Amino acid sequence: MKFVSWNVNGLRASINKGFMDFFRSEQPDICCIQETKMHPGQVDFELDGYHLFWNSADKKGYSGTAVFSRPKPKLVKFNLDQPEHNREGRVITLDYDSFYLVTAYAPNSQRGLVRLDYRLKWQDDFCAHLKGLDAEKPVIICGDLNVAHQEIDIKNPRSNQKNAGFTPEERQKMTELLEAGFVDTFRYLYPDQTGAYTWWSYMFNAREKNVGWRIDYFLVSERIKNQIKTATIYSDVLGSDHCPIGLEIF
Repeated sequence: MKFVSWNVNGLRASINKGFMDFFRSEQPDICCIQETKMHPGQVDFELDGYHLFWNSADKKGYSGTAVFSRPKPKLVKFNLDQPEHNREGRVITLDYDSFYLVTAYAPNSQRGLVRLDYRLKWQDDFCAHLKGLDAEKPVIICGDLNVAHQEIDIKNPRSNQKNAGFTPEERQKMTELLEAGFVDTFRYLYPDQTGAYTWWSYMFNAREKNVGWRIDYFLVSERIKNQIKTATIYSDVLGSDHCPIGLEIF
């Protein structure tokens, strides 16, 4: 089964920058999108053979997630159980016969870490949600988790330790998530690969110089890690400040 995840930084803009070319070339069974920045109906968008699910933020032009799935899930749940997290369209959970799929766009702690406390609370509640699902059957998690977990996942670790996405607190929460029974699929296959990033600043020609961060992930329940076939970073695919990532499982 083939999965793709991509923070498109605005789906309407990404459609004009080659999104459909990439989608047609890969033909994933399930495609998860973060930062859609739109509500359904704002663009004429249909995909033959796919079921489309949208979770939009209350605020227009902000955040949002979507899933395009060939197999029809048994049930779809939007957001987490805590009302404080349910205005930004950050989580979609889909129930399939043999697994749960969760796509997420984690909150950014923002400049000056003004949203760090909220980000950490969101992460705790997100982790609890995943653990509850994992108690029932395996879980596949994907999306922009807005944290570079280890120094190998960021070009300049020393100068970013006080910046959003690489604080000790955020990295510790990612460690706790993995220790709860989940595997970072890319690091499982490529534990020592350097220069593997999924996001680059638009400033200072960062992408051309590959000065990036790996903040987009596919995680799976520990007990299905042997089913991981490929974990891909499509670093040459443009159209956003993030690149798509992929997962194939047996």
